[in-house]
Amino acid sequence: MPEITYIEFNGNSHPVDVPEGFTVMEGAHKNGIPGIKAECGGSLTCATCHVYVDPAWTEKLSERSDIEEALLECAYDVRAESRLSCQIRVTTELDGLVVRMPEHQT
Repeated sequence: MPEITYIEFNGNSHPVDVPEGFTVMEGAHKNGIPGIKAECGGSLTCATCHVYVDPAWTEKLSERSDIEEALLECAYDVRAESRLSCQIRVTTELDGLVVRMPEHQT
């Protein structure tokens, strides 16, 4: 299983194994990791699963869709490395992925 490291805004780090096919958001919820609300449950209708992807991993991810871009406009402290974790599908190529949570979720 790929290991994903979730880093809370306060610096607490949570490296966990996430099954292939899950989203980064699902991995956080299944492992009780705080900081990713995901109020819509991953249906791409909110921005409460916003994360910052470590820049070393950006090229391994698909580009943001137009809907993801639009939703990120409503998120807190959006940056170039901002993504919605419900849109990042875990694969073996993402073993070692690091994501950080913003200070607040919308």
